Amino acid sequence: MKQIKLYQLIKKVKGFTLIELMIVVAIMGILVAIALPAYQDYTKRAHVTEGLNLASNAKIAIAEYYSSEGVFPVSNAMAGLSSDIEGNAVKNLTVGPDGVLTITYNQKVIDNGNLTLTPRAGDGQISWECLIPSGSSLQARYVPASCR
Repeated sequence: MKQIKLYQLIKKVKGFTLIELMIVVAIMGILVAIALPAYQDYTKRAHVTEGLNLASNAKIAIAEYYSSEGVFPVSNAMAGLSSDIEGNAVKNLTVGPDGVLTITYNQKVIDNGNLTLTPRAGDGQISWECLIPSGSSLQARYVPASCR
């Protein structure tokens, strides 16, 4: 009978044990549990940024109206904007009293969540204040740091 050395026996056994596979699956599960919420927040922040990008043209229109008339427009029509400005995650963009831009988001962020951009005139220029209005369902963690 031929004697088999232990190292030769170990060398022939290939693959993973059940315990090793269970450990790998557990580690993957933990990583997914951590990464998934972070990724969901990231995508919602990207959609909020889309609304702010849509608002950039409206901000220019409001600034032009203010420079020519001396007051802020109170509607999309006064600002020369379409009444149905929409985007992938934006339900609508409206100009309200005192030129306040209201961005309303759809379910990709939070359904009917609002973000407002308020113009402030001074020193020959217009600055914009970004706020989450009271009563909005939009959460602060989804908006850029400048809007918190």
